[in-house]
Amino acid sequence: MEKTNLYGVHPFYLAMEDAGNAHGFFLLNSNAMDVVLQPAPALTWRTIGGILDFYVFLGPDPGSVIQQYVEVIGYPAMPVYWALGYHLCRWGYNTSDSTWEVVKSLRGYRIPQDVQWNDIDYMDQFMDFTLDSTKFATLPDLVKDLHAHDQRYVMILDPGISSTQPNGSYWPFDEGLKRGVFIKDAEGKPLIGKVWPGLTAYPDFSDDVTHEWWYDNLRRFHEQVPFDGLWIDMNEPSNFLDGSTNGCPSNSLENPPYTPGVLGGLLRAKTVCATAQQKQSIHYNMHSLYGLMEAKASASALKRLTGKRPFVISRSTFPGQGMYSGHWLGDNRSVWKDLYTSIAGMLTFNLLGIPLVGADICGFGEEAQEEMCVRWTQLGAFYPFTRNHNSINTKPQDPTAFSPLARTAMKQALLLRYSLFPVLYTLFHHAHVRGHTVARPLMFEFPKDVRTYGIDKQFLWGKSLLVTPVLEEGVDYVDGYFPEGIWYDYYTGDCVRSKGEELRLRAPLDKINLHLREGSVLPTQTPNLTLSVSSGQPLHLVSSLSDDGSASGDLFWDDGETVDTYETNQYAYIIFNVSKKVMTSQVLHSNAEATFITVESATFYGVKAKPSRVLVNYQDAQFTYRTNQVLTVQDLGLNLSQNFTISWM
Repeated sequence: MEKTNLYGVHPFYLAMEDAGNAHGFFLLNSNAMDVVLQPAPALTWRTIGGILDFYVFLGPDPGSVIQQYVEVIGYPAMPVYWALGYHLCRWGYNTSDSTWEVVKSLRGYRIPQDVQWNDIDYMDQFMDFTLDSTKFATLPDLVKDLHAHDQRYVMILDPGISSTQPNGSYWPFDEGLKRGVFIKDAEGKPLIGKVWPGLTAYPDFSDDVTHEWWYDNLRRFHEQVPFDGLWIDMNEPSNFLDGSTNGCPSNSLENPPYTPGVLGGLLRAKTVCATAQQKQSIHYNMHSLYGLMEAKASASALKRLTGKRPFVISRSTFPGQGMYSGHWLGDNRSVWKDLYTSIAGMLTFNLLGIPLVGADICGFGEEAQEEMCVRWTQLGAFYPFTRNHNSINTKPQDPTAFSPLARTAMKQALLLRYSLFPVLYTLFHHAHVRGHTVARPLMFEFPKDVRTYGIDKQFLWGKSLLVTPVLEEGVDYVDGYFPEGIWYDYYTGDCVRSKGEELRLRAPLDKINLHLREGSVLPTQTPNLTLSVSSGQPLHLVSSLSDDGSASGDLFWDDGETVDTYETNQYAYIIFNVSKKVMTSQVLHSNAEATFITVESATFYGVKAKPSRVLVNYQDAQFTYRTNQVLTVQDLGLNLSQNFTISWM
């Protein structure tokens, strides 16, 4: 919904100044607030209380501003490898068997899928930590089957805990009462609201006791259904009532002298009372922190349960959220406009230190049209977090639900994503260690080019991969802006020399335009149906040369799931350089994982003349050269953990 408050609070801005300089500003405050943008240009924050901590980040360039901001709020966690695969979900898989059928259907068409999700359908009467034993009796078997195919399972959890079950019949509520984990009303009794299961109490995640209770519930359910990750929703916290079943007291906290323009016009509108009591403060001060604290409890519990990196996706977010969870952009619609605005949403969360982000591919609400779903899958293949999800009582919109032509186009887009996994994984490493963005606006790389400032229809992965998706109906072309320099068509190596201009690109239904910026080396892999298979495949290095023949790139590699591999030195890090017709690889840090990976081939875009010889580690090698200045060397069989050289003359 536009012009209303949604799911998160991030009182931060990034401003571009003259000459490509930038600065940032952060107001660390968790109270309800308005943000007013004035044409002056000026920005006014009106907050209704709390602590006022001001931070100014001097940059000087936009990327540095974000690094400084993330240093304050906390670096994003390194995701578990399968988080970067294709996720499929919907609200309205009525049974575990119908969920399973979709998984098998994707396998049948050999469409990549790493993760299957379930919405609230799996629960008994929508109650957390329960299983509908009639419709979802085979869910444990489905999860076992997913694991046997190197796939994963993620389920939804809402914070509202049913409060009306017969005494002794629902452990989460009974135990929660015993341990005192629920938010209390002004009189000190558990506050009761209403969510999907009916009347509910809300866990107070500001209390460590609640974190332990949350873990115990997850552990008990995990013994029944060994899920791999969590989707935490409705955690603003959301309420179908205003305040509680008993209303809220009439005082200046519930009705402050100034109320920001929240949907419903009251602080308690569709959430709990502002006067509700939590361990650390009243809800008036804590409301915006609810999702962050639930994410922290969930990530901690998953780490204890699995011994691996946790996977959590949250709807509600606050600064620092990236340390514990990713985010999806909430309930969008199956319309072209929402396809387009998802780019700005994705880029924004990369600026906010939550790089694991994406929108519901093909849209959540309304019916997805085939052409739009193809274009959305192509764009969605370049969301850092890629999930197709739709609403109950709508037609299926997974790739197998469409015509062979559309299905093939979607499959190609997903295979393309899987082939770029080494690039994406390395970008997440730099986000985790240095506070870089994964998907970034063009202005981050070209801050002196003012034409890049307003671009919200294209974006970059890292510094060198330019994505130009089709965002309109019924066209087979797309207009894209190319900043000054040399750009290479990712698929063919054809070269575009731009003075800083807009170009029209061919874009038939089965193509998303991708261009490589000069001076880069990208490590790619032969894709497969899951990332656990893909990530063991040989590497193919793609180099896009500058006019002086130079290029560079890097690769971060580890086992993909152990916690803190960088911090404990259990990783490999390799840099690639091309200069004066010689490519070198330099292993700066090695580990056992990398010794299993080989470099099978290398392609160089922009080799101006056909070489007479190509040498690999000083031995003659076979090569091919195409007239569009593309040199390819194959059958290399080089071990990634050993330095190598490829040269030509």
